Amino acid sequence: MSAGLLAGLLITTLLVTVIWIFNRLVRDRNQVAAAWSDIDVQLQKRHDLIPPLVEILRGYASHERELLERVTRERTQSRGTHGIESRGEIERALGQDLSRLVALAEAYPDLKASQNFSQLNTELVKVEDHLQYARRFYNGSVRQFNDRIQVFPHVLVARSFGFREAEFFDAPDAATAAPQVNL
Repeated sequence: MSAGLLAGLLITTLLVTVIWIFNRLVRDRNQVAAAWSDIDVQLQKRHDLIPPLVEILRGYASHERELLERVTRERTQSRGTHGIESRGEIERALGQDLSRLVALAEAYPDLKASQNFSQLNTELVKVEDHLQYARRFYNGSVRQFNDRIQVFPHVLVARSFGFREAEFFDAPDAATAAPQVNL
């Protein structure tokens, strides 16, 4: 085998390997983006439930006005925030305040019996469950992508083409667990 043929085979193998690694990293990056989109959809569903929930509770819990205003403010802040880390902080606070808001129903028997409140509460529990699943899937995708761009030989291709680590969407389990309300 001639030296030219061997060099050509080596270059071809190297080129095919770089292309394969690049395509794999692109697929992983796209999976991270799709997983974030799933979280965004669940957050939007949660945000859509807040105004009717606040309105129902406003009539029953007028002395809880500060909490109602805080939930509304956090919803608005979250919708205007685009960074994953900063949005995660706002969503953590919103989740905790939503749990407090739903727990107010315990103090108001008429509210607990309300069909509208019951339906909204059921929807909120579903959304919180889906959000927790979406967050886990997203963080798994981020972990896989970040692992790949840090290991050899992927790190060489990742640095050459400007791949950067993705951010995790951290939220404590207590903030993302579905609110527990006994109706």
